[in-house]
Amino acid sequence: MNYQIKPRTSDIVITIYVVLTLFYRIKFENETGVTVLQSLVIGLCLVVMPWSLIKLKVLNPNWFGLFNSKKI
Repeated sequence: MNYQIKPRTSDIVITIYVVLTLFYRIKFENETGVTVLQSLVIGLCLVVMPWSLIKLKVLNPNWFGLFNSKKI
């Protein structure tokens, strides 16, 4: 089963994910006093999830059309 999300929907999902994880990291790390190394590990774990979905071609980001390839 090969499930793919449309490019525009992928862009929206990735944007919402990034905003929510940044909010979570800022709020959680300020409340608990996390060290720099722990913060880096949390950030790496949160980045690996969408990266793996992009590599598996489940998410197909178009990056909101910012990087249009020019065809000759």
